[in-house]
Amino acid sequence: MKKTILILLIAFIAQIQAQEKITPIFKDGEAQIVEAFNDPSKWIRHDLWVETTFDSDGDGKLDRMHVDVTRPAQTETEGLQLPVVYESSPYYSGVASGGRELFWNVKHELGEKVPNPVHPNVIRRGKRPIISNSQIKTWVPRGYIVVHSSSPGTGLSDGSPTVGGDNESLAPKAVIDWLNGRAKGFKEREGNEEVKAYWTTGKVGMTGTSYNGTIPLAAATTGVDGLEAIIPVAPNTSYYHYYRSNGLVRSPGGYLGEDIDVLYDFIHSGKEENRARNNKIVRDTEMANGMDRETGDYNDFWAGRDYINDMKPMKAALLMSHGFNDWNVMPEHSYRIYKKASEMGLPTQIYYHQNGHGGPPPMEMMNRWFTHYLHGVENGVENDAKAWVVRENDKQDEPTAYAEYPNPEAQNVTFYLNAGAPKAGSLSLTKPTKKEKETLVDNYSFSAESLAKADYTNHRLLYVTPILKEDVHISGLPSITIKAASSKEAVNLSVYLVSLPWNSGRRTKITDNIITRGWADLQNYKSLTSSKPLKPGQFYEMTFELQPDDQIIKKGQQIGLMIFSSDSEYTLLPKPGTELTVDLSTTKITIPIVGGENAFKKSIE
Repeated sequence: MKKTILILLIAFIAQIQAQEKITPIFKDGEAQIVEAFNDPSKWIRHDLWVETTFDSDGDGKLDRMHVDVTRPAQTETEGLQLPVVYESSPYYSGVASGGRELFWNVKHELGEKVPNPVHPNVIRRGKRPIISNSQIKTWVPRGYIVVHSSSPGTGLSDGSPTVGGDNESLAPKAVIDWLNGRAKGFKEREGNEEVKAYWTTGKVGMTGTSYNGTIPLAAATTGVDGLEAIIPVAPNTSYYHYYRSNGLVRSPGGYLGEDIDVLYDFIHSGKEENRARNNKIVRDTEMANGMDRETGDYNDFWAGRDYINDMKPMKAALLMSHGFNDWNVMPEHSYRIYKKASEMGLPTQIYYHQNGHGGPPPMEMMNRWFTHYLHGVENGVENDAKAWVVRENDKQDEPTAYAEYPNPEAQNVTFYLNAGAPKAGSLSLTKPTKKEKETLVDNYSFSAESLAKADYTNHRLLYVTPILKEDVHISGLPSITIKAASSKEAVNLSVYLVSLPWNSGRRTKITDNIITRGWADLQNYKSLTSSKPLKPGQFYEMTFELQPDDQIIKKGQQIGLMIFSSDSEYTLLPKPGTELTVDLSTTKITIPIVGGENAFKKSIE
């Protein structure tokens, strides 16, 4: 009898367990790996095309975006609905190959027209149904569906690349609309058999790095319903800020001579038969007429590719991520959007690390963000610290929490310049009484590093603080006001904050030497939208910000302000010999220091 009862009890328990549906599991406010979701052999993977609201390749039909889906089997067998982690990219199907011939020649005078670079053809790669495997191993086991799409004019997506044009915002919006039943999805690129997203709750989070981090912001600026949260990593938030700096033609680090048309060519992997038309309309007309490599001025073309101008409809929660030593997509890109979103009252956090391009927030931060905004779990993430900074000697997954960025305890401290060329002059808190001027001679043959290390050179001006006896914590955006004259009608202007003496040792850290940098065109001293040739010998005053930073300068070092002209890694490289003269009595730099002037005075006493 007892044996029979035991058998019946076991059978009953087994039946109850069989009826229980597999669902996501949460612990300490984070989605956990669920073993039933963690078997790749049971994932359902398929692709489709989502119809957009635009025809950017001019073939008379609405463009369709190629989309892939990876989801747990339970979304089919048990009717489980899950939120989506979505990444979109122009890179999934391959990019152009080639060398320096693909980039603009930078060895010429400022304002001079030079021949266009070589235009390559991209050989498309990839096979259906998988567009990408990114994000999948991270999020599917934790109870999410992962979706990818190729951006317009790339891979098997219709349309044309525009590198920041409206179609690159509306394309991910269409995919999110489809996930919420508001747009049509089709089984084939040209077919009419529809595909429904019955397996999702409709709540979407987007993430990605670099261009893939730009697209989440682009989608968010449309205000599309269903996009609840985004985590852009090192996103390009303004193509003007990527290819220009305060009116100056300035390349992203590592890509000297790149410009927006070069990036267009680099990603154009879409339909071969549409490429000639796309090239004519977008690259050879819109871009050629708008990018203006002669003056570097900000205009309507660049304003249309600056996402800060489109943020009014945005309502997605925003977690930004960037490296303070990212000299490709520079740290201002995330800061400017974070600041604007905060002013709009959106849920915002920013994570900065000390390394270069890329680098997502720690998994715990991302998990809490998506768990709250996509699964609706009340984990208090919206009340966490707004700013997280990885300190110089810490690991990237061990950031320090701050109430805000810049550090609320930082105050602007103004430093003045005292003569010393061709050696180093001094940076002082006291405004000089003498009216002195110093001159440098432009020569791109000398790198910024060699100029900073030199004891004696007429190719840069250098001004240093006393040796620090205590650490100094810089947090925010330094700003320089410079009064200068050029011997020619145009001149590059490069400004670095450096930590000296320069460390060239084998164990040099990325934070050891460069504090931050900035570049400008003196012709834009009045306006970014209008420049005019300089009158040789006439002085012009210009104020501009350097890149944001949060760095502790160690005792024993000196903070140095280095002013020079052509930057061999970033600017155009005109013939050496242009003279740049700086009026020291009017030039000053403001540095945000935690504890303000008192803290700095204490550090040098």
